[in-house]
Amino acid sequence: QVQLVESGGGLVQAGGSLRLSCVVSGSIFKIADMRWYRQAPGKQRERVATIGSGGTTNYADSVSGRFTISRDNTKNTLYLQMNNLKPEDTAVYFCNINAFVLARDSWNTYWGQGTQVTVSS
Repeated sequence: QVQLVESGGGLVQAGGSLRLSCVVSGSIFKIADMRWYRQAPGKQRERVATIGSGGTTNYADSVSGRFTISRDNTKNTLYLQMNNLKPEDTAVYFCNINAFVLARDSWNTYWGQGTQVTVSS
């Protein structure tokens, strides 16, 4: 069984910073892309940032220059450093991975349960 557990969300004033973490556990042979998504009330879930297994990153235009995605492959952990936060960044943030699972002998997609980020003006 694969589990993704996010942490680090909270309430912060505009201009502040937060660092999200996502710890992956379970019988995983390999993790390919790791991503952060977010979903604000009444809106569709949107991709925030992606990091490949080799460290290549990609960001949504709305967060480029303010957010930094990183990963520690030795700890199977994904991070999102969020700086200069804005009220429009308020959302539930989810981590998402593509991983090869030994028990299934296949690649699968997994989601965390989400962590709330609230930015006050």
